Amino acid sequence: MELFDNLLMGLQTALELNNLGLCLIGVVIGTAIGVLPGIGPIPTIALLLPFTFGLTPAGSMIMLAGIFYGAQYGGSTTAILVNVPGETSSVVTCIDGHEMAKQGKAGTALAIAAIASFFAGTVATVIIAVLSVPLSVLALKFTAVEYFSLLVLGLIAAVVLAHGSVAKSLAMVLLGLLLGLIGIDVSSGAARMTFGVAELSDGIDFVPVAMGLFGLGEIIANLERPAERRVVSQSIRDLIPSRADLRAAFPAMVRGTLLGSVLGVLPGGGAALPPFSSYALEKKLAKDPSRFGKGAIEGVAGPEAANNAGAQTSFIPLLTLGIPANALMALMIGALMMQGIQPGPQIMTEQPKLVWGVIASMWVGNLMLLVINLPLIGLWVSMLKIPYRLLFPAIVLFCCIGTYGIANSLFNVWLMLACAGIGYFFIKVGVEPAPLLLGLVLGPQLEENFRRAMLLSEGDFSVFLSRPISAVLLTVVAVLLLALLSPTILRTRKEALAE
Repeated sequence: MELFDNLLMGLQTALELNNLGLCLIGVVIGTAIGVLPGIGPIPTIALLLPFTFGLTPAGSMIMLAGIFYGAQYGGSTTAILVNVPGETSSVVTCIDGHEMAKQGKAGTALAIAAIASFFAGTVATVIIAVLSVPLSVLALKFTAVEYFSLLVLGLIAAVVLAHGSVAKSLAMVLLGLLLGLIGIDVSSGAARMTFGVAELSDGIDFVPVAMGLFGLGEIIANLERPAERRVVSQSIRDLIPSRADLRAAFPAMVRGTLLGSVLGVLPGGGAALPPFSSYALEKKLAKDPSRFGKGAIEGVAGPEAANNAGAQTSFIPLLTLGIPANALMALMIGALMMQGIQPGPQIMTEQPKLVWGVIASMWVGNLMLLVINLPLIGLWVSMLKIPYRLLFPAIVLFCCIGTYGIANSLFNVWLMLACAGIGYFFIKVGVEPAPLLLGLVLGPQLEENFRRAMLLSEGDFSVFLSRPISAVLLTVVAVLLLALLSPTILRTRKEALAE
């Protein structure tokens, strides 16, 4: 009964006129940036963070979530029509989706991709709602000791979700923690690493760093990449799939949804893991695997369902425990902190309207996406003709206005531009910036909860192992560290970096 009451409260929040408008804005922006190759949801959300300042907490999270799962829809459009994935998660859709388009079945491929995404989004919303209740009960048992252990797990998860060298990822986490310590110490009032710069007294602002590292840094790197896009020349028709197509695609949708829902929750799963795993599963289960790569409808339905389900269930660790499952969820933590909300297990009990409003808005947003994607396919195709050299100056201008507007400070603008240069450097040397960002966001909370835990235990470090929940969390941390240092995992990460 409690579940239905919570869902009803969430629907009431999501269906408020302002929140409906923000959800629509989010999914339209998400689809647009998904369609445009090179502009993904991570840079977009990083760039839009300052503009959420004047919104309600529920409204800002509903809009940002809409951008994330909206981008999954948009990415499939370019994958099918242009053979260029708008998102990493749409790489697999290119294989059979573009082959279908070349055979004159572009409309069917686009419709199946949209229907599979809607189905997966609906199921994933139910899964999030069902799991949120028991996790919120667990959250009531958390004290400063458990918070500290949970935050350590979150930081180690950041190392897991990063690609390439483990040493580089750990270094990024430590650098983020050090940057998080800059400013006036709350307990002693002493200035830490401010170097006499008055603007650093309150610490380094999260937003300019995120916009520089993830937004401008990625966009500068995209200027180097070729911008040729060839759209399938045939007219797009048959946007309503036949019963035979739906019968062939439905089992793949179900399998993709279940697989994506599980993989989306795992720290470090990444955007590409659910669709790639689904494609491999469909090929293995097929009676005639040779059809894959030649326009098999299951090769579109399964990965698209897995992709959308994974995107939405990655919100479960964020909304219930306050730890991110991927780099984008690290940005969401920053968005919550901008609204004065501390992410963590207490968020389910302290901000029920926010949590359940976001959950309910996912179903509303998926319904909007199904309605706006197929009728407006001509608009999304025409967007592919916009040259990247024209988008870049507009993006930089909006970044500078947004960053300056946070605190009317030019220092923030210079900080963002410096971080853009650092972000570009990280891309060139193959370093993942997500752990640094997470260290910066979680560092102050980690320090505060450690101090509280020490006060509660009168300086006894064994308290972290004597409390059952804390001991379990630290055991998971130890297992993850051992797994990361195993030769097989290290070799896999090096191979992924080489690709």
